[in-house]
Amino acid sequence: MSSWFSPPRRLSSSLPSLILPHVGKDRRSSVELKLWNKYRISNIPSLIFLDATTGKVVCRNGLLVIRDDPEGLEFPWGPKPFREVIAGPLLRSSGQSLESSSLEGSHVGVYFSAHWCPPCRSLTRVLVESYRKIKEAGQNFEIIFVSADRSEESFKQYFSEMPWLAVPYTDEARRSRLNRLYGIQGIPTLIVLDPQGEVITRQGRVEVLNDEDCREFPWHPKPVLELSDSNAAQLNEGPCLVLFVDSEDDGESEAAKQLIQPIAEKIIAKYKAKEEEAPLLFFVAGEDDMTDSLRDYTNLPEAAPLLTILDMSARAKYVMDVEEITPAIVEAFVNDFLAEKLKPEPI
Repeated sequence: MSSWFSPPRRLSSSLPSLILPHVGKDRRSSVELKLWNKYRISNIPSLIFLDATTGKVVCRNGLLVIRDDPEGLEFPWGPKPFREVIAGPLLRSSGQSLESSSLEGSHVGVYFSAHWCPPCRSLTRVLVESYRKIKEAGQNFEIIFVSADRSEESFKQYFSEMPWLAVPYTDEARRSRLNRLYGIQGIPTLIVLDPQGEVITRQGRVEVLNDEDCREFPWHPKPVLELSDSNAAQLNEGPCLVLFVDSEDDGESEAAKQLIQPIAEKIIAKYKAKEEEAPLLFFVAGEDDMTDSLRDYTNLPEAAPLLTILDMSARAKYVMDVEEITPAIVEAFVNDFLAEKLKPEPI
């Protein structure tokens, strides 16, 4: 079975009040699972700091905070602007040094990667071509490599393959601050920023792999995704609505996306107004080997269309098997899920 169906090991999620979920997945309470899903925890141990007044996330990567600031001199560890965190010299593999102020007016990709990581090396080869195409198209775009290599020698070897900039390997403090700023939980990760330093997407890896010609750069997020090998790992990030369709019917996938999109946009906008991440991701799945594996793994019927919500971390599924899927049915299904009115079935 493909590894991306296996939920990440989540043994604990820590908040400032030190809420520590139990280690056994079968004994997890519904509250614990809500915390994992709400804060999109994908590896352990994880420590998240919240503002006690507003409940908003102050810092997603609290473990780095504890390591870097053990005396709490930077408390309350709130996020700083990208321009402030990246400030300082940046390198090219040729040895040329540039000031971070040279990034002004550009879209920026912040690339967390390491030579020891095979998926990183595979992505780097694709990303080099994407970078070239975007630059040749006249776009103001730069990438900053933030190394997770285990030695400066490995960093130099890996960086020699890259045509973009990097934070100096010796500047461990700045590399750590960037990891903290974006709550990096795994590599490779590509964060794409607009010219003002605001995040456009955290899924740059998926976008690069799905858009080889870079026609959709700078890759603003889509409300509804077509499930693919490159984005299937997102199924582990929290509850996902997945509408299975018969892709042999021309236009079926596109029609399904159009059906779901207004509902997805409404949910996303509602939570964005509260400065929170949407509690659901939205997918359309056609017929291919990967989708067949997903159906097998979750023990879903072969029916199409089939409306589901899959929560991999909770090993739970919610299924609506009806002959016709309408916008009203989808919206009611989503609202009932968010109101906790649906009864889950085990995966």
